[in-house]
Amino acid sequence: MATLAPPYERIDLRTSPEIKSLIVRAAATTGVSLSAFLIASAQERAKQILAESETLTLSPRDWNAFFSALDKADKPRPALKTAATNYLVWRKKQTVK
Repeated sequence: MATLAPPYERIDLRTSPEIKSLIVRAAATTGVSLSAFLIASAQERAKQILAESETLTLSPRDWNAFFSALDKADKPRPALKTAATNYLVWRKKQTVK
């Protein structure tokens, strides 16, 4: 049974002749087609941009402040504990019915 090729999306670009010539020369130098060069280059740059925007880098001082804040956030909360206990009692009653 033949497998189906995955669908591909099309991207159309307009650029100046100088930029096109530069990209065509770079693609030829690396020995790949223009399309393969553009896709690989755009993909690599997109990954770099997303990694930079989705990564948080902290100085040692900020790192310690961040973890200190996390440690302080774990204090007892009586109302939350009461609500959880009440829920467990209610849930147990629902199961018994």
